[in-house]
Amino acid sequence: MEGQARGLLETDSLHEPDEETISRIDLSSMISEEEREELKIELVKLEDEITTLRQVLTAKEKHLVEIKQKLGMNLMNELKQNFSKGWHEMQTTTAYKKTHETLSHAGQKATAAFSNVGTAISKKFGDMRNSPTFKSFEERVETTVTSLKTKVVGGAPSGGNFEEVLSSTAHASAQSAAASPRVPEKEGELRC
Repeated sequence: MEGQARGLLETDSLHEPDEETISRIDLSSMISEEEREELKIELVKLEDEITTLRQVLTAKEKHLVEIKQKLGMNLMNELKQNFSKGWHEMQTTTAYKKTHETLSHAGQKATAAFSNVGTAISKKFGDMRNSPTFKSFEERVETTVTSLKTKVVGGAPSGGNFEEVLSSTAHASAQSAAASPRVPEKEGELRC
């Protein structure tokens, strides 16, 4: 039984060839000296071709940069062009079109709603301006302005100063307020 258990627990690796084993094999002994020389020559040629191709690529990249500079194309212009192209492509998608239509419709509804609110506010101000309270206030302001103009421009023979004009205007306003009946806003408020 111990032999069977040992067989299951063995850690020896399988004896199949793997990459490491293959790389350790000396392939140079399997090829002839002629083939070896041909491979070395081919290797040198390939390395030379790769070097030449790198030089050609570098020269072509430099030439490309020069042409772009002459045409006025720089990184910023390329980014703008790429962005414009991407933006145009995005605008042609179905999702963008549907979103644009929805937002446009919502904007039209919002504009109509604001217009209605503005009309309602204008109407309320018009109604307020036509109310008796506002008309009474407007008349008092007109009386005060007229009185001030009369006092300042030429109605005072004594050539009174500004304080006299203000006090006489206040007196005139008090008299006009006493002439028009005033409804107390609170129960305990006294009449002037």
